[in-house]
Amino acid sequence: MSVTVEHLVIAPILLPLVTAALMVPLPERMRTLKAAIALISTLGTIAIAFTLLGIADAQAPDGGSAVSVYQLGNWPAPFGIVLVVDRLSALMLALTGVVVLAGLMFSIARWHSAGSYFHALVQFMLAGLNGVFLTGDLFNLFVFFEVLLAASYGLALHGSGVLRVKAGLHYIAINLAASSLFLIGVSLIYGATGTLNMADLAARIPAVPESERMLLEAGAAILGVAFLIKAGMWPLCFWLPATYSVVAPPVAAMFAIMTKVGIYAILRLWLLLFGAGAGASAAFGHEWLLIGGIATVIFGSVGLLASQDLARLASYSVLVSSGTLLAVITVGNAGVTGGALFYLVISTLALAAFFLLIEVIERGRIAGADLIAVTLEAFGDGEENEIEPVGIAFPATMAILGIGFAICALLLAGLPPLSGFIAKFLMLTALFQLPDLSADATPWVLMALLLVSGLAVLFALMRAGIRVFWVPVESNVPTVRFLEVLPIVGLLALCVVLTIKAEPAARFMQATAHDLHAPETYIKGVLSAPRVERPLEGSP
Repeated sequence: MSVTVEHLVIAPILLPLVTAALMVPLPERMRTLKAAIALISTLGTIAIAFTLLGIADAQAPDGGSAVSVYQLGNWPAPFGIVLVVDRLSALMLALTGVVVLAGLMFSIARWHSAGSYFHALVQFMLAGLNGVFLTGDLFNLFVFFEVLLAASYGLALHGSGVLRVKAGLHYIAINLAASSLFLIGVSLIYGATGTLNMADLAARIPAVPESERMLLEAGAAILGVAFLIKAGMWPLCFWLPATYSVVAPPVAAMFAIMTKVGIYAILRLWLLLFGAGAGASAAFGHEWLLIGGIATVIFGSVGLLASQDLARLASYSVLVSSGTLLAVITVGNAGVTGGALFYLVISTLALAAFFLLIEVIERGRIAGADLIAVTLEAFGDGEENEIEPVGIAFPATMAILGIGFAICALLLAGLPPLSGFIAKFLMLTALFQLPDLSADATPWVLMALLLVSGLAVLFALMRAGIRVFWVPVESNVPTVRFLEVLPIVGLLALCVVLTIKAEPAARFMQATAHDLHAPETYIKGVLSAPRVERPLEGSP
């Protein structure tokens, strides 16, 4: 790996971190300048992420896995801190950059002026997110978790308001508890194995003596609870709908990637540390992940059907997405995991667009319109004899919002012809091809779960769409700025592009899944990465 590429690995962390540090001392009256700097930094991070994505894919033309390793201080693993880029981490970097850019652009129209240090907090969060996806050891995973959480605390409270402050304080308390569990779990794992480097852990776990295995698995379980709180698994998810439904809309859109941090950590560590080669600890926690994922999908689906508020609909859709991913990755099949990765990308983009779209829609509606609509639907309004005209000329703004809402509904429900359907089709096809399909009921349960949850999402969003766009109790055409429409259209257009380019995208996801299920090359690449001989300063 060339020195240029080597230093490119750390750039997604350094660029937003330095940008945030430079913006903190700037006064708030220079908000336009801050916004411009934040946009440039985020665009630069996206460009780096897609460059790394191309490198990670091009390094393994035969379908195998190859990793780029950055050794901080030129100390090799497991003695030093390493940053690692493979297909999965590069994919998450690119997805994070796109979602953060969309939320950032939307906020510039009005929301970034609702509080202080908004752009600096976004850049700190971006640096923390990128660090989580790049780090190769558990301790720095904890460090970057704390960086992104500290920034998210400020963003959750952005805009003040009683409901926002109340939900934000709950969010802070729960995540502080999760951080404590994280640290306890890491300590127990280190006590059992003597290392925190992920690749080194994967190499040592099969040889852990039985006297230490209980300590190892206890640490892994506690660490898993911390990840699952962030992923929103039932019954650790009650904080999520209350928080995501009241935070500022661009923040909610950016938080759509936050739940996927927990999914990423589970996917990375479970397959790396407790895969088929983990000896007596192979598939540790499989049953709990499966049961928790199924329960999360059921809880999210019931919440969807019971909710009338659009923001809560989006929040429960986050839970359905997280539960689906948690449930299907426990199958332990590369084909199913590949479809799950495709679904992860599509659901994240669609949810981010949905949170932004909801804010624009709600501007033209009176408070409590959903409750009034339900009341009239149940009891009537006493004017049954008056016939309203059916044909209504929709203004262009409402037509655009309606089309966007319909696309979001199709994507989240997984209906054809968009990429949400392709992602679910890939998972279902892989489930049908499992060799023990007739002997194991789990694939059938997951198939039913995918279909029923999709119907629940479709019914809930179709009902909401009818009330909002077809028979609104009272509404006005909202005033929408170009910077607010652009990120929504961009996110949905990207989902459409992934529909058109589904074959190469699915091929990439399948290659990523095969890398995860065969981590030997990852382990070897990290542990055997040579030190880079750099010339001394001033030498020829």
